[in-house]
Amino acid sequence: MFSSLMGFTAVAVLLTVSPGPDFAVVLRTSLGSGRRAALCSALGIAAGCVVWGLAGAVGLTAMLSASRTAYDALRVAGALYLMWLGFQALRSARRRTPGGERPEGAGPEGTGPEGAGPESGIADAGRQSPLRAFRTGLLTNVLNPKVGVVYMSLLPQFIPHGAPVVAATLLLVAVHVLLGLLWLGGIALAVHRARALFQRPRVRRRLDQATGGVLLALGAAVGVETAR
Repeated sequence: MFSSLMGFTAVAVLLTVSPGPDFAVVLRTSLGSGRRAALCSALGIAAGCVVWGLAGAVGLTAMLSASRTAYDALRVAGALYLMWLGFQALRSARRRTPGGERPEGAGPEGTGPEGAGPESGIADAGRQSPLRAFRTGLLTNVLNPKVGVVYMSLLPQFIPHGAPVVAATLLLVAVHVLLGLLWLGGIALAVHRARALFQRPRVRRRLDQATGGVLLALGAAVGVETAR
């Protein structure tokens, strides 16, 4: 089991650091809602992995894979959700004044009305509570059936013959969840440490546009693939 665990860890590292919806969601949450919300978003993504892991352990992902209609329906829901997140990011970018100009009635740059601080005013555009950020992360993963398919096709290859399938599956999922929390949590903390740069209006606007475009493109790609 130890050698299988090490082999799976190496593969899981590659899966974890590959750019995708999880990365874009945590990055945008870090930029718009701060470190705490971003960490909650990462926890929601991890919870989504646990949901898929449990579904795989009891055979639900095999049923999903066998039903083309159910699989496509889940993919369409996931695509629409990613596109909605992308639309929200682009809308947030439009609310920000180009060139760092301040809206009428705002205090010094980086503050809200009457200098209320970075937590108010224009900085509140697209802001999420920790609970909402957790839900966003959870839905991003739960509505992505590819996670379930990857678990269904990949995990059995690392379960030794004779090992308890459910326990071994959950152990491998726990490894993937831990790696994901370390990676996405690191992104959230890195963005927080560089917040002085990222809170500049022009930078924030460009980053919102970039993450919004990525989320829209990912959602559109899933939709086009499903329609084929």
